[in-house]
Amino acid sequence: MKDYLFEKLYECTKKPYQKYFKKNEAWKIDKTGLMNYPENSLGHGLGNFLYKNHFDMQEKLEDHDIIHVLTNTGVSVYEEIGMQYYLFGNGKRSLYLFMVILSGTLFYPKQLKYFLQQFKRGKQAYPFHYLDFSKMLFIPVKSIQQIFKI
Repeated sequence: MKDYLFEKLYECTKKPYQKYFKKNEAWKIDKTGLMNYPENSLGHGLGNFLYKNHFDMQEKLEDHDIIHVLTNTGVSVYEEIGMQYYLFGNGKRSLYLFMVILSGTLFYPKQLKYFLQQFKRGKQAYPFHYLDFSKMLFIPVKSIQQIFKI
């Protein structure tokens, strides 16, 4: 039930977040086009992630799914919250991130140990949350993970 509520909260806030807070341009590619990138590249990895999870590209939110690929984070509700903890540890600061962390901690207090582990993982990695991933789609995922200690 709380997973359902959390997902509905996300759906209600996604459109205003995209419209008013995300200033970046939407990527001019879809998941089919991503599959044309070299097999171990970030672009191909993103395409695989989208197909595997039955997702489509979300306009102006493409970086979110890239973070899933780079950090090997799942897509369950508590894993999504954990990814925000990871990004907080990595230095990202945004109102949306704080809202997810606060509400996620309240909704999932039993996952606090996992959330703190994700925070520590993010802190150990070199900051990468701010990169323009649209220009990195040909780079192998493993190379990015090694360079940034992800």
